[in-house]
Amino acid sequence: MPFVHVQTSVPVSEPAREELLVAVSRLAAKAIGKPESYVMTGLSQGPMLMGGKPGPAAFCEVRSIGGLGPEVCTALSSQLCALLEEKLGVTPERVFLNFVEVEAERWGWNKATFG
Repeated sequence: MPFVHVQTSVPVSEPAREELLVAVSRLAAKAIGKPESYVMTGLSQGPMLMGGKPGPAAFCEVRSIGGLGPEVCTALSSQLCALLEEKLGVTPERVFLNFVEVEAERWGWNKATFG
């Protein structure tokens, strides 16, 4: 049920896209403590400005039913920034992250909700 969506201004080839999504999925499952079989990852690419300036940038949104306490968010921020720098060349000061806790009854899957 965790969903991590990465938006970036960096063009990403098809093989690199899959490699990044797999790495994000594994990282999120481990950090949040949920089975990877429930993790979904996504990647969007397009123009972005940060601080009014173009260049490599990224925004990550992490949604989950539970598991996003302060320590987890801090760890995810560090780990996702490091991964985006390694895989996309986006420096950590050009990455924003948003962590969203979702109530189980507001998360649907397989014709039902988790709540």
